Amino acid sequence: MRRLSDRRSLCTFVLAALLFALPAQGENSPQWRGPEGQGHSAATGLALTWGEGKNMAWKTPLPGRGWSSPVIEGDQIWMTYAIEVAASEEQAKERLKANTGNQPLTVLAKAELHAICVSRSTGKILFDIEVLTEQDPQWVHRLNSYASPTPIIDAGRVYCHFGTYGTACVDADTGDILWRNREHHVMHENGPGSTAVLHGNRLIFHCDGSDVQYVAALDASTGKTAWKTDRSGKMNDNPQLKKAYGTPLVIEIGGKAQVMSPGADWMYSYDPQTGKELWKVHYGVLGFSTVPRPVAGHGMVYMCTSFMRSELLAIRVDGKGETKEPHVAWRFTRGAPQMPSPLLVGDEIYIVGDQGGLLTCLDAKTGDVHYRERLDGNYSSSPMYADGKIFIASREGITHVLAPGKAFKVLASNKVDGAIFATPAAVDGAIYLRTDKALYRIEKN
Repeated sequence: MRRLSDRRSLCTFVLAALLFALPAQGENSPQWRGPEGQGHSAATGLALTWGEGKNMAWKTPLPGRGWSSPVIEGDQIWMTYAIEVAASEEQAKERLKANTGNQPLTVLAKAELHAICVSRSTGKILFDIEVLTEQDPQWVHRLNSYASPTPIIDAGRVYCHFGTYGTACVDADTGDILWRNREHHVMHENGPGSTAVLHGNRLIFHCDGSDVQYVAALDASTGKTAWKTDRSGKMNDNPQLKKAYGTPLVIEIGGKAQVMSPGADWMYSYDPQTGKELWKVHYGVLGFSTVPRPVAGHGMVYMCTSFMRSELLAIRVDGKGETKEPHVAWRFTRGAPQMPSPLLVGDEIYIVGDQGGLLTCLDAKTGDVHYRERLDGNYSSSPMYADGKIFIASREGITHVLAPGKAFKVLASNKVDGAIFATPAAVDGAIYLRTDKALYRIEKN
């Protein structure tokens, strides 16, 4: 089957002519939190204000339920969702006997897991593909979904990861499923949450359940398991405190690619090609159910320890400071987020609290606080930096637009119908915002 790159080489003349007729398209947004996975976009000319029917190119209703964020390549926007078939009351009671977490949960008889593709230019649904089906799936937390991990699109292939239910690769041109892998199973307790990361020919993801904890990589061409590495750090004996939902981030340290991998109680580093553990750092605080994705800069990796007592940690990894080994350089202990990821812009790092929207801006080098101000609402989505502004979307459907810097300044607050759990994406002059009901293309009219 020909890949997108092959077609381009065969059709150079035709595509060159079309460039004069089509709107200019710049960078793609191939993964959760943008091209580098850290919440930044190079998009410019974005709308500052919007609402239902205002500064909207189109709005496309979406089927099913899923919190995965939109990823973009060319004219295609891909997401995932689940069709949920509820279990009977008797089935739910029986299966929840094993629930020791005492959480508000949803129990299904079946989950049909889909990949869906929407046209950037028209908003039309191009593909709706059932990639996996799970009978009697594990329960899921009501703030989570069976399709929360965000897919990855690269060179005409879409990699869809659904945690314990499996991983599939879809041909973006035809909608054909190229491979599936259903070898990696864990007890999530609250549903799948960890998004995979693609580095070279390795699709890397976390398997941090209450039963087993490891990191795995698939060969991106074939879907076969390339490596599997058990978590080596000692954790609490309580299985509920061993689970995590973090997403890895690949960065370069000393010219070598390393996987920054937050798990329960520990931050790990692995070789992305082989899975060899390179180092690990203990938090020094009980942390589990880790959700936010780390960000990196200033020789440090910034992560949140999430549940029990969430802290923002700055882990120095550049061999400087009090010791050459990776270590915690500073920590912020006053209400770090449990779900939204941190955002690093220049010398400032921003975090927003899940409940009540307490926004904190700190000096990224020292951890000193510049301000702590409250935004309305509750938050699961991670903040985005684009067009010189910060965008923070709430579960109430409100996106606050702020000026970056040491002073708190809200530029606009924009409401759409539905709840926002997914993280926005921005490409060229448009913002792509997913709610629990629809996908929006927001741009200046």
